[in-house]
Amino acid sequence: MSAELISILVLVVVFVIATTRSINMGALAFAAAFGVGTLVADMKTDDIFKGFPGSLFVVLVGVTFLFAIARANGTTDWLVHRAIRLVGGRIALMPWVMFAITGVLTAIGAVSPAAVAIVAPIAMGFAAKYRISPLLMGVMVVHGAQAGGFSPISIYGTIVNGIVAKEGLPGNEIVLFLASLVVNLLIAVVVFVVLGGMKLARQPLDAPVAVRTGGGDDSLGGGVGDDGGEQVEERVALTAPRIATLLGLAALVVAALVFDLDVGLAAITVAVLLSVVWPETSKQAITQITWPTVLLICGILTYVAVLQTMGTIKWAGDSVASVGAPLLAALLICYIGAIVSAFASSVGIMGALIPLAVPFLLQGEVSAIGLIAALAVSATVVDVSPFSTNGALVLAGAQDVDRDKFFKQLMVYGGIMVAAAPPLVWLALVVPGIW
Repeated sequence: MSAELISILVLVVVFVIATTRSINMGALAFAAAFGVGTLVADMKTDDIFKGFPGSLFVVLVGVTFLFAIARANGTTDWLVHRAIRLVGGRIALMPWVMFAITGVLTAIGAVSPAAVAIVAPIAMGFAAKYRISPLLMGVMVVHGAQAGGFSPISIYGTIVNGIVAKEGLPGNEIVLFLASLVVNLLIAVVVFVVLGGMKLARQPLDAPVAVRTGGGDDSLGGGVGDDGGEQVEERVALTAPRIATLLGLAALVVAALVFDLDVGLAAITVAVLLSVVWPETSKQAITQITWPTVLLICGILTYVAVLQTMGTIKWAGDSVASVGAPLLAALLICYIGAIVSAFASSVGIMGALIPLAVPFLLQGEVSAIGLIAALAVSATVVDVSPFSTNGALVLAGAQDVDRDKFFKQLMVYGGIMVAAAPPLVWLALVVPGIW
């Protein structure tokens, strides 16, 4: 049995054990990375540690710490209150507002995880307060980010178009952008209907909602329009800690989008500055960092890095490229992009698979423009998976939920995307051969 096949079987075993024995999958993945890396791939310990996603670790810790502070001092309550007023009390519009915000952020140049890191905690807090399905809200945020993710001036769009140009393939920036925009918009519409979005239109804003704000014994006992309006107004009034937190969040947006600074380091810096001034809030917030989620994501990504180092990903790609039927090979490449991207970097996968597809794309039997667009969509539409950066941020930002249950919901939804998206975009973009 080849080393590559062994590494894939071990990954399957990790999933089975974690699911049946309720063991943190990240811990199992770390053990698998050590075992497979050392015994099968003959890797040194330092090489295994190189796969640890240090930047994502800081993003998860920094963002959840900062927004835990925002929740503890009531800033998120203030933001939710203002958002409700902005849409005239129409709760059903809020998932679409979050979809649009993240879409605009990525379309103008924000990295998808940076946009999700900024919007998801606010969106998930709103979902908890107004009984919106956390899965619905989280999915809308991620698909919004991917909807704008391939504009000609976006990070993803620039990278993919650059790879296409470097490999001497025909490309079309508009087709790439519209393919991602339309697919994610259609998915969002379906998800909105299936997960109860239409019912939100009939949900009264003043329905009793007892949700802890994180600030001691305070709770927001009603909506904006209830009889306790004065009490609500007092609890969402701007105070010094809330003003400072809002300024910190604005600084985080500027740092990530304008100066292209690491969103994790920027977030943890803002959190530390707030902690210095208001240490009691910080003590309460530090306990709300979702350490099990951090362990889960970092463990899985470390193992995936071992797979990449030992050549398992390339082995799978080469096996697909050797398939005689070009259209079938194109479909399999889309599937590989979706499966691997659900656990790793979407851009990294596209960067590896597009050059891999060059030989048969140059033969002209498959539309290069169509396949590249299909691969780009397949590799990013699955980013709601809890093992991807975006999915992990949604999971980490969820409030007042059973995390194990929510994790499984995200995993199932991600699995549906992995199974359904590649053939659908393949049928729409590759098979017609019109691009």
